[in-house]
Amino acid sequence: MTPVVVTGVAALLVGLVVALTQTGPDAAGEPAPTGDVPAVIEEPEQSAQPDLTSAERRDPDDPLAAGPVDAPVTLVVFSDYQCPFCARWSHETLPLMMEHVETGDLRIEWRDVNVFGPASERAARASYAAALQGQFWEYHDALFAGGEKRAEAELSDEALTALAEELGLDTEQFGTDMESSAAATQIDRNAQLGLDLGAFSTPVFLMGGEPLVGAQPSQVFADAFEQALAAAE
Repeated sequence: MTPVVVTGVAALLVGLVVALTQTGPDAAGEPAPTGDVPAVIEEPEQSAQPDLTSAERRDPDDPLAAGPVDAPVTLVVFSDYQCPFCARWSHETLPLMMEHVETGDLRIEWRDVNVFGPASERAARASYAAALQGQFWEYHDALFAGGEKRAEAELSDEALTALAEELGLDTEQFGTDMESSAAATQIDRNAQLGLDLGAFSTPVFLMGGEPLVGAQPSQVFADAFEQALAAAE
């Protein structure tokens, strides 16, 4: 199901990015290398605040998701494989969120925005190809090993295929899936969702429909999850 993008969502998220960017890059995450973010964003009226849960797909066949489709809380992650803040969040906070996935209280849906260009898109297609062999999270963790992003040279087709081989994937099938029109369609769709929502900087998150911007401390996400869970109950 294609999520409905509600008028005003982009302004809300971009406004958060701008506000956090003013406090420094550590809080805001990594800005996109192209395009200007407006200096002033008019905040939407309270009565018109959109329902951001519309970004949740809850598709049982989604290979880039973890957790039950009927989990009380969904975390949508907008990321980029060349973003150092995404790498840090994946290393420090994602394992804690996965604990809630294991208890059935949280579903995580991964959406690569690819704001850094072709190398990011290649990595996203590669992770999708790994996902079709049931190893998305393993491949994702390898791309962000040690909480560090790979250099752009390490995101070539050859390097990404070599990583698949290291993880024991069928590299022939991996290459076919990586270059397939289905992979391109899904990656483009995921990226467009993030851009439609105003995620011009990474990482950006929706926890139970509430936006979070940047690789903030893990406790921020722990608290946001508890609040979302309480609201769902």
